Amino acid sequence: MIRLQRTGRENLPTYRIVVAEKARPVKGGVLEHVGHYLPAQNPPEVVIKKDRIEYWISKGATASDTAARLLSKNGVKGLEKHIVRYAKQRPKNEEPLAPAAPATAAPAAPVAEAAPVAAPEEAKPAA
Repeated sequence: MIRLQRTGRENLPTYRIVVAEKARPVKGGVLEHVGHYLPAQNPPEVVIKKDRIEYWISKGATASDTAARLLSKNGVKGLEKHIVRYAKQRPKNEEPLAPAAPATAAPAAPVAEAAPVAAPEEAKPAA
């Protein structure tokens, strides 16, 4: 399998393009280094051994999606079948809503009618 192996330091990635068996760990057990990719440079630098990549493809090596995209942009043929095509999400066709009726103020809750409060009877003198 042709894939990218991350190297570099924190927040400054660099990648080796390697040929390794699929079951091997990402950081170890590579069969051959076939190039490198430096995305932090402007423009990003890609150096590949095109003849070696074509050799490994002829031997049946597959490429990861990212490696296949990177290599096909740099002139390696035969990797189109390894590039995964993702379906684009189509925007939902929502029908435009009819203009809303002007908002009317909701009637306020009815206020309890105030019952007349009886005036306290004046104290009557005791006779």
